[in-house]
Amino acid sequence: MAVSRRLLQMLKRASWALPLLLALAFAASVGVWLRLSDVRDLEEERLTLITDALSLEARISDWLNAEHAAVDRLALQLPGQVDDRMLLNHRAVAEGLRRLWVSATVLDANNRVIAHVPQQVPQATAPSKERSGVSLDEGGLTAHWSAARPQGGRLVVRFAPSALLRQTLPWWLAQKYDVRLVDGLGQRLAQTGDAIALPGTQSYRVSVDPAMRETWLELNTRVPHRPWWYTLAAGLMGVFLLLSALASAMLRRQMREVRRAEGEARTEAAWRRAVEDSLTVGLRGRDLDGRLTHVNRAFCDLVGYGAEELLGRLPPMPYWLPDEMADSLRRHQRNMAGGAPREGYEARWMHRDGHELDVMIFEAPLVDANGVQIGWMGSIVDISARKQTEERERRRTEALAHQARLSTLGEVASALAHQLNQPLAAIAGYNAGALRSLERAGHPDDDIVMEALRRLGEQAQEAGRIVQRIRAFLTRRAPQPERCAMPELVARVLALLKRDLRGVRVDVEMPAGLPEVQADAVLIEQVLINLVRNALDELHHRPGAQVRIGAQRVGERFVRVDVDDNGPGLQGRGIDQLTTAFYSTKAEGMGMGLAICRSVIEAHHGGMEAGAGALGGARISFTLPLCQETGPCGAGEAGVDSYKEGAR
Repeated sequence: MAVSRRLLQMLKRASWALPLLLALAFAASVGVWLRLSDVRDLEEERLTLITDALSLEARISDWLNAEHAAVDRLALQLPGQVDDRMLLNHRAVAEGLRRLWVSATVLDANNRVIAHVPQQVPQATAPSKERSGVSLDEGGLTAHWSAARPQGGRLVVRFAPSALLRQTLPWWLAQKYDVRLVDGLGQRLAQTGDAIALPGTQSYRVSVDPAMRETWLELNTRVPHRPWWYTLAAGLMGVFLLLSALASAMLRRQMREVRRAEGEARTEAAWRRAVEDSLTVGLRGRDLDGRLTHVNRAFCDLVGYGAEELLGRLPPMPYWLPDEMADSLRRHQRNMAGGAPREGYEARWMHRDGHELDVMIFEAPLVDANGVQIGWMGSIVDISARKQTEERERRRTEALAHQARLSTLGEVASALAHQLNQPLAAIAGYNAGALRSLERAGHPDDDIVMEALRRLGEQAQEAGRIVQRIRAFLTRRAPQPERCAMPELVARVLALLKRDLRGVRVDVEMPAGLPEVQADAVLIEQVLINLVRNALDELHHRPGAQVRIGAQRVGERFVRVDVDDNGPGLQGRGIDQLTTAFYSTKAEGMGMGLAICRSVIEAHHGGMEAGAGALGGARISFTLPLCQETGPCGAGEAGVDSYKEGAR
């Protein structure tokens, strides 16, 4: 495996030489093709040469045979006694001298010259008796024909081979070839063109025998054949190879530069990736269509999705809140249009595990090397911890303000209770005095007045007791728990609110055998009064107004009390919002009623809830602890005291 990988790397590094190798292969193939073309051209040229030589040889042989026949006829036509004049005037001799003949000689039986034309010194030695041949006389190299005479002796006609070539050689062959007539020893008898054959030319020799004994016709090409490596194609191939080598060298250099740039780019990418992975800020890249093209590890950790799950995704994104999908899409379209605030903007996302997180997003255009914007790069900071810290600080500040307001309210309530004690004591005293006066005056039969005065005294005492309990609660004194029956508490509350409940249907639903609770009766009555009055405020002038008070045991330790109405409901408000100090839905309300009620219930180790009721309106519920089955009910005061200490 390692060897194959190393081999692949070596081939990749040597890939720059591939164009040069291909160029060499191409040049070699062209060279082979040119060489084959040369061989073919030489063969065609030689075939043409042979054809032309044979054609010329046939032409010359025909010419010589015709002349030889003319000599034979002339030998038969000459008379026995012939002199030079007669021989010269003979028609056949005159025509032969004009055509080709150099001379005509008549010999007797003893080879003595009888007649000779034209007039010149005859050869010292008579030609042989052969019919034809080549001899050298003072006139140059000649050939002769010899014919026997009927009267005895012979007729010898000499002719010049050069003249023979001039008579028989066509002009087009004279332009293509150097033509020679040579003897058996290679001595030139006649020739046209250059005497010396040039290198690179081809020649062919064919025998003229029997027209000319021991004579050869030789043709030699005039234009030397140039090999393909001396042609323009070879030069072009050389230039091509040179340019290919130069291109390969430049390619090698370029590949080295590219490998160096790739190495630097990989190093840069690794460095950038390391920097991105070391950041706690999430980075995401998007193209102009909003498709995710880049995310770092911090971004993946932020949303809980892997890079392979995010890259290439188009909106909607998996980390958008399902309930805010429309707002997220609208914000995305704004950002793609370049409308993202430069100072950043906040958003709420959802982690893969389902928990929500607050993020701060900063968008910037992503520009390529040509200055063209190709997308957007975003930096995402998780501000959930900061938001939680801010929320805790806000709640702490509100709690401090609430504590300050409660302290002030406690002081005001304490002062009011102190101030109300004296008028209530005076009312109680005047009421007792009025009763005694009436009894002494002798009007005991006035039952209506007496009953009214007795009820007035009871209400004055109840008011004083309520003021004292509220004052004790607001001054952080512990409630005074006692054994209380919820039906009795509800009955007393309805009796006190009898005038307010006119025109309202009130239902009390409590199961038989409901256990008693451990509570401060006065404070729980005030809680019930407050809850019923709030329900009546919502039912004001509403036809068919209805209030239901129910109680039931929940679990092993508590009794839950529900106050339902058929009013407009809570409209999404929860118990935390309703029991916030100084929060009120009524224009003239102080916003302290439910806050005090919750404090009272929590002081009894109970809790309050708010929601939709069975009547279609609101339901406010609270829980109270049960009395212990063993021991006195007041045994729970230790727990209340401990709560009091922890609440300070």
